[in-house]
Formats: sequence, structure tokens, C-alpha cells
Amino acid sequence: MAQFIKTPVKGMNDMLPADMRLRERVLGMIKRSYGAYGFMQIETPAMEHIENLTSKQGGDNEKLIFRVMKRGAELQRALDKGDGELADSGLRYDLTVPLSRYYANNRERLPSPFKTLQIGSVWRADNPQKGRFRQFTQCDIDILGDESSLAEIELIAATSSMLSQIFATIGVTDFTVHVGDRRILSAVARQAGFGEEQVGSALVSLDKADKIGLPGVERELLQNGFDAEAVGRYIAFYEGAQAGCEAEEFCKEIGEEYLPAGVAGELSAILESVRPMLPAGVSAVFDPTLVRGMGYYTGTIFEVSMDGYGFAIAGGGRYDEMIGKFCGQRVPACGFSIGFERIITILKDHLPQGAPIEGGATAFLIGARVPQERRTQVLREAMRVRESGQTATVLPMSKNVGHQIELLEKEGFTRFEKVFE
Repeated sequence: MAQFIKTPVKGMNDMLPADMRLRERVLGMIKRSYGAYGFMQIETPAMEHIENLTSKQGGDNEKLIFRVMKRGAELQRALDKGDGELADSGLRYDLTVPLSRYYANNRERLPSPFKTLQIGSVWRADNPQKGRFRQFTQCDIDILGDESSLAEIELIAATSSMLSQIFATIGVTDFTVHVGDRRILSAVARQAGFGEEQVGSALVSLDKADKIGLPGVERELLQNGFDAEAVGRYIAFYEGAQAGCEAEEFCKEIGEEYLPAGVAGELSAILESVRPMLPAGVSAVFDPTLVRGMGYYTGTIFEVSMDGYGFAIAGGGRYDEMIGKFCGQRVPACGFSIGFERIITILKDHLPQGAPIEGGATAFLIGARVPQERRTQVLREAMRVRESGQTATVLPMSKNVGHQIELLEKEGFTRFEKVFE
């Protein structure tokens, strides 16, 4: 007889009522906050065509795809052929690739520019750890069809406002929005002497600077076989950057043949516009070593960090070339992805009992010997509590009523009426 396993698959979680209450509360705040900025909610399927997921746009995430095998005769033909692709689809690893397909398929029915909010589960065959799962909820906002920097300004302002509202519930006000640009990163690498085909590998190493430092980045580049002189110039450029410098100051030594005119000024203008819009405690800084791992970013990139946590809680950027791969026409696009599971992790660190039930909650516990007439009175009283906008539950009283109340308190109940007769 098969042995059943009661624990979930590694990297995936069961959600208890207190977990769901907290998650639904946060999702509600996200929807209301972004809705106030004009973002419209959409939904895309959990599965995507395997061709879309393996288009070399998703960076390392393409190595983490949960593939879905062909079925029936199609699978048998692939097996008989021996060299055929066994999968024809896969679970989405993010929401950006599905959004690009969605927009290309529906653009004639959508406003332009299109401000969209998407919330849903994504899957990655990753190594689970704190704040990192194999199945998790992702929340994205994107602006499609806007070439101007107004898109970046709106995305940063809206996300900062939303995060401030959520973290205010636990008394946290401070976090940092890091802003950079892939064009600047590429220009520095090429000016240092890296070939066009080597830039991506150089950025992969630079992305680790916050963990291994610039000496560690240098060692890794040399170990990967890059030219020592090019590596030396590359590291020296970042070592010479002043702490807290602005984009134009950092870029003044980059030749015009490597960096398009106006990029640094545009980035400075975004930061100058955003800073007065940020809630108290939130700062926005130019970060020359910010990389972001996705291969589809083409310009501005951003990331949100919080002291005490070794992971980003939101990130995104401009990806002006991806949608065109689906519709054959260039469509400017910019988006911000919110690390929903990481936000929940932070909140649970501060709310060990989970979120309380809004409006208060009363549990009526009825003893076994209570007569029918009294039970009816309790049920009517519970109805009056509900009509006042509060939560009420009516339960048979357990023999160990103290333990019963303890468990109900963990689920957010704060008032208890014990009826013995």
C-alpha cells in the first residue's frame, strides 16, 4: 500500500488561517494603493508555452523552469524520435514574460499607455531558504507604451507609497530605493575592455558586489579567464566612485562612444522628481553597482532594500524590447515586481501571532448541557455581533476550554463568551 506524505513538497507551504488573514490583508492594501495610481488588474495563465519561457530573456530563472511534458500521442512521438523536446509548456517563473505575450495578444483592446497590476503564483525549481520558495506569490505593476521617464517616476512613487503603508503597520518607516541603468553598466564594462559578448558575464559578477565586495568581484572575473588589464580598469572605475555620488558625476569619465548622450541626465531627473514624492523615511539613491539579473532589462533598473534583511523586497526596470518579440513592433515597457513573500516574511517577524481580525472577534463557547432555548439566544446574540460589523463564531465548548481559547487567540479572536447553562 502506498505511503502518503503529509508534508508539502519542499519549497511550498501550507497556509494556516492566520497566514491567510495576513496575506489577504496585505493583498488588499496592495490593490487599493496601486488602484489609487490608476493601475488596472489583469490575470494571465499559470502555464506558458515553453518557447516563451526559454527565450533567453529570463536570465538564470530559465534554468529553474518547472516543465510540463507533452501528453498522449505527442509525448510518444517525442520519445520515439529520441531528440525531440518532451515539454511543450511550463509553469511561469515570473509575470513579465506572460504579460508581454498578453499585451501583444490584446493590445487593440487596451488603453495606451497601459498601467497594469498583476498578482499570481509563480514557480521556480530553486533552493528554498528564508524568503525564497519554489512556489510563491508575485505582485507586478507595469506601464506599457510610455517611452518617457514618467513611467519610472510613477512606478517608484506608487511602490514607495504602497510599501510605506504596509510597513507602517509594524512601525517600520525606513527603506531605500536603489536606482541604476543597464546602459551605464554596459558602458563601463565596454570602456574597460570587455567585448560585447562578455558584458553579460561581467555584470553577473558585479551583481555580487554587495556580498563579496569589489575584491571578490575582481577575483571571480580573473578566475573566469577575463583579461587582467580589462578587469583592473573595470574594478578601478567602481573603486574611484565617490560614496553617494549622483549619476552625472559617476558617468563623467565614460566616453560618449560607449554611453548614449543624455542617459545620466535622465537618471538624475528621475531621482530629482521622485525624491519629493517619497514618504518620510524612504530614500532614493543612485546605485552604480545595481545590476538586476534578468536579461530583458534595457535601461533604468531599480530595487528596494531594508536594513537587517539580506534580500531585495522589490525590483524592476525598463524592458523596451521584450514585447516586440511577440508582436513584431517595439513597445516601450517598464515594471516593478514586489517580493510579496519577502514582505510577508518581514511582517511575520514583527507579528508572531499574525494579523488581528479587523473590527474584533468574539467566540461563543457553548457547554454540552446548555438547553436548546439558551442556545438559540446565543445564536441570536452572535447574529447581532455580526450585524454590527464584527466577527462572531459559535462553537461547542471543549473539555480543555483553556487550550481551545489559546488556539482561538492565535487565530485572532479577542473576546470569549463561555455559556455553561
